[in-house]
Amino acid sequence: MEVQREVLETDIAIVGAGPAGLALAYHLARLAEADGGAAKPEILLMDKGAYAGAHSLSGAVMDPRGIRELIPDFETLGAPLAAKVGADSLYWLSERGATKFPFQPPALSNHGNYIISLNKFVGWLAEQVEGAGVDIYAGLAGYQLLVENGAVTGLQTVDLGVDKHGNPKSNFEPGSIIRAKVTVLCEGVRGSLTRQAFEKIPALTAGAVPQAYLTGVKEVWEVPAGRIAAGTVIHTIGWPQPRHEYGGGWVYAMSDTMVSVGYAVGLNSPDPTNDPHMKFQRYKTHPFIRRLLDGGQMQHYGAKAIPDNGCFAMPKLYHDGLLLCGDGAGMLDPARLKGIHLAIKGGMLAAETLFECAKSGDYSTARLKAYAERFERSWAGAELRKTRNFHAGFEGGLYAGMFHAAVQTVTGGRGLFDRRVKKPDHEYMLTLAGFERRFGRRPEKARVKCDNAYTFDKLTDVYKSGTMHEEEQPPHLVIADYDICNNRCPEEYGNPCQHFCPAQVYEMVDDDQRPGKVRLQLTPSNCVHCKTCDIADPYQIIRWMTPQGGEGPNYENL
Repeated sequence: MEVQREVLETDIAIVGAGPAGLALAYHLARLAEADGGAAKPEILLMDKGAYAGAHSLSGAVMDPRGIRELIPDFETLGAPLAAKVGADSLYWLSERGATKFPFQPPALSNHGNYIISLNKFVGWLAEQVEGAGVDIYAGLAGYQLLVENGAVTGLQTVDLGVDKHGNPKSNFEPGSIIRAKVTVLCEGVRGSLTRQAFEKIPALTAGAVPQAYLTGVKEVWEVPAGRIAAGTVIHTIGWPQPRHEYGGGWVYAMSDTMVSVGYAVGLNSPDPTNDPHMKFQRYKTHPFIRRLLDGGQMQHYGAKAIPDNGCFAMPKLYHDGLLLCGDGAGMLDPARLKGIHLAIKGGMLAAETLFECAKSGDYSTARLKAYAERFERSWAGAELRKTRNFHAGFEGGLYAGMFHAAVQTVTGGRGLFDRRVKKPDHEYMLTLAGFERRFGRRPEKARVKCDNAYTFDKLTDVYKSGTMHEEEQPPHLVIADYDICNNRCPEEYGNPCQHFCPAQVYEMVDDDQRPGKVRLQLTPSNCVHCKTCDIADPYQIIRWMTPQGGEGPNYENL
């Protein structure tokens, strides 16, 4: 039976109410207001989270340049700024020791920046957007990007009230068709509609090198007073990451008693047992970290992928009927590991372009191209050009990366090479046999015992993320071929999904029908929407899709 869908028409559909989407909506509304309101386009701003900020997660130390341009009086308007950065340091960790660098690398100098909870900040920014007259449709999830004759014409939202076999239930509500003159994808990293855009419109990525990702795993701890001063920023490199792999940790003091602690792990690891969550738990056992957290209480948990390959991995930012912005467009400075200010600036530049379109009544590709040109000329574009080769410098490991970073700093970002080609992250993973040939041993994950008081197993951490999904719906993690998971992957890779997922969505269990064999057991309700599986699966048969709107994590203070 053909499903009848409601068709909604709007001028501009913004998918994602994070920093980019909110900045776009706010700036566009203010531009129209300043111009008398006659050219104000109709805006539909939607987000898959239960509320604006529910899925927003970052470290986070925010460069205020973006928000200061968007809302100059953000401080007096009550923006939730946890602390202004004070002490700022970088440490090298060995297994038991911690050595402070005698200088602070320029990219990690945070003078004038703010420690924030991104989900609180996004919630506040959403209030400013609504105050500017733009409604936010939270809990509305995009399912399919609509492309007709090569042009993006809008999107379809997710069907509600469908059972796990795809059959309509008594409360079935078909998703709507949203027709828009321009659809702006601000979904965050590895968004499902953005991935569809790259597949349906190959020209978007034709000139880009593959994106590189880390998975960041984070907890917020309440600690005894006197351990750390509000505003303290600590970054670490070294242990527990192997020296040939990319990653590092952080400790940010949101107050004298509230600490953000986390670890980011590169997904281009050759190790099929690469486990960001376990590495983070090991990280917390280091004496340097333990002395800060011991005796405290973990309050919140979250995880997300981070796009980290710089401007050479950015897609084309426009197409007929389409703009890309924020993390999904690679707007993150890999040397500083900061993207909030860039997402805000990108949103503002998109707003200025769309305002010109609205005034002229011309939303053609020629008009939309001005967005990419604005970004290239802006301070955001200049910042990304200065760090364009940063991630590529670490291809040879930590020591090589530190050397290349120093040379790039004094050569304006070029260094000893420019635009080094890399493979997609999943292609760096070695088979079990390949790993043994290269390293002379079978891959074996280093572990710590999780006592669920100081170190936590994945399920306990997921509980602290507030994640909720209705069980009776189709799995939003779509496996193209279970035969590979159950037969081929155990022999070739040892089922890396059970390791790299930070939420225990994937488990290999004994197969009662085949003694001595295992099968994949999928638990989508645990998913924290980090997108790691969509990125790191060596066969690329896992596809992350949006579940019913309003589901997933409900982050607090993250």
